[in-house]
Amino acid sequence: MRLVIARCSVDYAGKLTAHLPMALRLILIKADGSVSIHADDRAYKPLNWMNPPCSLREEPIDEDGAIARWTVTHSKSGERLILTIHEIAHDSSHELGVDPGLVKDGVEAHLQELLAEHITTLGDGYTLIRREYPTAIGPVDILCRDADQTTVAVEIKRRGEIDGVEQLTRYLELL
Repeated sequence: MRLVIARCSVDYAGKLTAHLPMALRLILIKADGSVSIHADDRAYKPLNWMNPPCSLREEPIDEDGAIARWTVTHSKSGERLILTIHEIAHDSSHELGVDPGLVKDGVEAHLQELLAEHITTLGDGYTLIRREYPTAIGPVDILCRDADQTTVAVEIKRRGEIDGVEQLTRYLELL
C-alpha cells in the first residue's frame, strides 16, 4: 500500500465530470490497483476513487506550480482520475501481506433476535416494542423505548458501512 499526502486537485472524466479543488489530501494506492482520495473530515469514505482494474501513470510537469500529473485510467471503461500534484508532504509504501479476512459469527437475523431478547443491553429501562416494525420504506429491525419512553430505532448490520447509517436516518425521518 502506498500512502501519499499531497496538495493537489483532482479531476474525474468519465460518465460525468467532477472536480476537487486544490487541497491537502490523502491518496491511497492499494496493491489491487485501486486509488482513493480522502479528506480529513469524512471518516472512511473517499472523496473520489477508481476501482480496479486500472493503471496509474505518473509524469513530472512544471506548469502553474504543479510538479506532477498522475493519471489513473480504468482499464475497461476508460474513465480517468487526473491528479495535479503541487506538493508532496509524505510518500511511503508498506507491504501489508496477505489479509486473513474478517471472522464472522452469526448473521443479522441472529443478532437481531439476541438483541431483542436482551434489549436492556442498550441501557437500563429499555423495552422492546417490536422486531421487524413495518414502515412504508421497509421494516425497522428493532423498535424499542428507552427509560424516558423515547422511541428508539435499531438497525442491525453485519458490516458497519455508510449505507446502514443512511438507511437508519431514513427510518428515523419517517418515524
